Amino acid sequence: MSQQGYVAAPPYSQAQAGMGGYSAGFGNPPPQSHYGTYGSPPQGYSAPPTGVLKPPASSPSGMPPPPVSSQYGANIQQNGAHPHSFPPPVASAPSMSPYRQPPQSAFHSMAQAPPPTQQLTNQMSAMNFGGYGKLDGSPISGPYGAQMAGPQMAGPQSGAFPGGFPGGPAQMAGPPQKKLDPDSIPSTTQVIEDDQAKRGGQVYVTNIRGQVPPLVTTDFTVQDQGNASPRFMRCTTYSFPSTADLAKQCKVPLAAIIKPFATVPKNETPLYIVNHGETGPIRCNRCKAYMCPYMQFIDGGRRYQCGFCSCVNEVPVQYFQHLDHMGRRMDLYERPELSLGSYEFIATLDYCKNNKPPNPPVYIFMIDVSYNNIKSGLVKLICEELKTLLDRLPKEEGAETSPIKVGFVTYNKILHFYNVKSALAQPQMMVVSDVAEMFVPLLDGFLVNFQESRAVVNNLLDQIPDMFADTNESETVFAPVIQAGVEALKAAECSGKLFIFHSSIPTAEAPGKLKNRDDRKLVGTEKEKTLFQPQRGVYEQLTKDCVAQGCCVDLFLFPNQYVDIATMGDVPSHTSGSIYKYSNFQVEVNGPQFISDLRRDVEKSIGFDAIMRVRTGTGFRATDFFGAIYMNNTTDVEMAAVDCDKAVTVEFKHDDTLSEESGAVMQCALLYTTIGGQRRLRIHNLSLNCSSQLSELYKSCETDALINFFAKSAYRAMLNQPLKTVREILVNQMAHMLACYRKSCASPSAASQLILPDAMKVFPVYMNSLLKTATLVGSTELSTDDRAFHRLLVNAMGVEETQVLLYPRLIPLHTMDVSSEVIPAPVRCSEERLSESGMFLLENGLSVFLWLGQACPPDLIQNLFSVPSLGHLPSEGMSLPVLDNAHSRKIHSIISSISQQRATSMKLLIVKQKDQSEMLFRQHLVEDKGLHGGASYMDFLCYVHREIRQLLT
Repeated sequence: MSQQGYVAAPPYSQAQAGMGGYSAGFGNPPPQSHYGTYGSPPQGYSAPPTGVLKPPASSPSGMPPPPVSSQYGANIQQNGAHPHSFPPPVASAPSMSPYRQPPQSAFHSMAQAPPPTQQLTNQMSAMNFGGYGKLDGSPISGPYGAQMAGPQMAGPQSGAFPGGFPGGPAQMAGPPQKKLDPDSIPSTTQVIEDDQAKRGGQVYVTNIRGQVPPLVTTDFTVQDQGNASPRFMRCTTYSFPSTADLAKQCKVPLAAIIKPFATVPKNETPLYIVNHGETGPIRCNRCKAYMCPYMQFIDGGRRYQCGFCSCVNEVPVQYFQHLDHMGRRMDLYERPELSLGSYEFIATLDYCKNNKPPNPPVYIFMIDVSYNNIKSGLVKLICEELKTLLDRLPKEEGAETSPIKVGFVTYNKILHFYNVKSALAQPQMMVVSDVAEMFVPLLDGFLVNFQESRAVVNNLLDQIPDMFADTNESETVFAPVIQAGVEALKAAECSGKLFIFHSSIPTAEAPGKLKNRDDRKLVGTEKEKTLFQPQRGVYEQLTKDCVAQGCCVDLFLFPNQYVDIATMGDVPSHTSGSIYKYSNFQVEVNGPQFISDLRRDVEKSIGFDAIMRVRTGTGFRATDFFGAIYMNNTTDVEMAAVDCDKAVTVEFKHDDTLSEESGAVMQCALLYTTIGGQRRLRIHNLSLNCSSQLSELYKSCETDALINFFAKSAYRAMLNQPLKTVREILVNQMAHMLACYRKSCASPSAASQLILPDAMKVFPVYMNSLLKTATLVGSTELSTDDRAFHRLLVNAMGVEETQVLLYPRLIPLHTMDVSSEVIPAPVRCSEERLSESGMFLLENGLSVFLWLGQACPPDLIQNLFSVPSLGHLPSEGMSLPVLDNAHSRKIHSIISSISQQRATSMKLLIVKQKDQSEMLFRQHLVEDKGLHGGASYMDFLCYVHREIRQLLT
């Protein structure tokens, strides 16, 4: 059957060449661009159209400001909600020739572009949307009208290529209309609202192969009945193409985003633990997949056929069970591994290092006591907090105390270790000044149980701020600090985590000494990528040592200037650690945010010394992995630790044809050490559909998962390629994906209509937002460290985190019902939605802003800030007091409930309309033109539409 997605019906049918105001900045990567991630052979592109407007020099992103004129002649109409239900395919579907890889000459430059003024008027030619989400194959018609200013250009004729689309009627012109209505283009907030209305509050049962889960933004409860919960695994599409050719043709990446330790809500069942006895978990002899619901028992239950490689295995005697009349085991529902998508096995000694049970992990706190950290009050703050925080170390379910041992190190140019053995009256300090040959000067008394050594540890934490109060040492070392931590774990024969609190670039003479290499002149050049490449050598070796020992590094940075985050963050980002950054730290301003992050980081559920493998059924395999991980070979994902926030994105490629009957199955197996020192295997299974119809693939795509994949792959590619090339590849691949849909799945319609698959209709807004992120936009105004920091953060993110980062929530607060429990519905992320008399909250998972309009009602200001009007509020350093009135309570409750959903603590920034600080807020309005370059959503959609049409002609 043919399927219609988001339709844009045109006022007239022909495209213009050079989109007004767009440079060829997106257009043409060099003929040989080695961008392995996307796995397609390099392609040549022809020259850009002549007569294209060039961007002003101030826009290095290759996406110039939108055109001056906004007289778009078009009127847009939107048709209600968009159905997500799909009628069954009709047998007599009109066949459309598949969209083939275009030959190199297919990227024509268009003949002759109209003059710039005409381009501006013509810009919206293709942008008249006639409703979307239709699947009956016909565009929704509506009143269209637009005057065409430029000369008519020949549209593609129906015979232009097999299964082609007829050129649309050129007579569809009518009286000119007013400015294009932004409400008419697909809205992310609408899509989120619709999904919440349709699937929110429901139980999502995982017993159907290839079903598309609710969006990450929807509240739902999962009931595991044979496939892993979407909290653990989400896919870019839940229907894989059956052949490599189809996959290549549609260019939709096939990937899963796996968060193996994701938090399970209180109202869902925690994972069952299965013990198969001394012989260990039962697995296939050939491919080593673990027992799961996809194994087929045969021969009266004496043998089973592996669901991954089809090998027939004997059932061990102790595991035998009779089959019922349906061929299912009688104990099917008593065994989690036969009936559930996710569960854990207890691992035997064969799965342990040196075949002996592991020791419980340790946490080592390493505090930079150089001048800056003492002066800012940071060291005192950390020491005070640790006294209470150490009581809240993670513990096993039901245990009274934590088995984790703790140790303490302070450092500047040299390292100080502390003996805090419970028998001592006073802690003892031991100094190591030879940082080139790092060793741990004591074993006994360095790592202790906090409950036993509480008095000595608290004594030490009281003394540290005073001991260094008069320091004037401003130089620090860094690599030797990590080295000391690894050596301590080696000596104690355990895994663990280093918490490093550090403030400046390590310039002291020592291994891993860094120099300032922040050169903004490289931005926009071929060499810009070097700014993000870590400095190799010592740090590379340290990463290997950490991973081998199961030593995870968490880095808390407090920089006042450039610290080379690309290098300093390299070890944390390969040991599954977290990086936190508090620029220009002041205790009263950033203290609460830092303390909140530290608490969550110490308390969160975590496993250590982990190794993960993703097995697949025949016909496809995992080829690429993205995340805060280390890989020594092509299959084993090594993680020094794994926690509830870290996600690994895995890309799959075909190596044969997939069977539509048996679908595509995958199993993620994670071997790790629990907090209590037990070795376990956590298993997540997922089964997807396979189809030779691309319409099935597009129907079951998940935009939020797609953008997670694209963000991570682009952020990796930028280490080896110019940013301009990376941006071009992103846009080009998106245009290919949408053009293929148009060619293979949508019903014939005028070439000038923009038609988007229903499940991907807001994909362009996310892609445009990704192109405008600080990391990819490339502006000399942005700090290199901020861009590198953002890059490392995204690399470890799951689907929820990238979704809200790339499309922040903008919540109107001035109209809310203070008596209601509900958070007001977000509005579109654009300046047009703000009102002078309004008050809005914007959050993206990393920051939260409270924006106050110039005409904000005085009574609202009084209720929230206890001052009579907006004019009485300072321009900087405002905070939101807790006051005893309904408005104040409601806003604090909204902020607190948002914070609980997010992985890091968000500092609240209060900005007044037209103040200097408003710029920080505005860069998150992702539907508008980027502050540092990058198009508005509307202009980007026009641009993409033009790219699609060029591919189709």
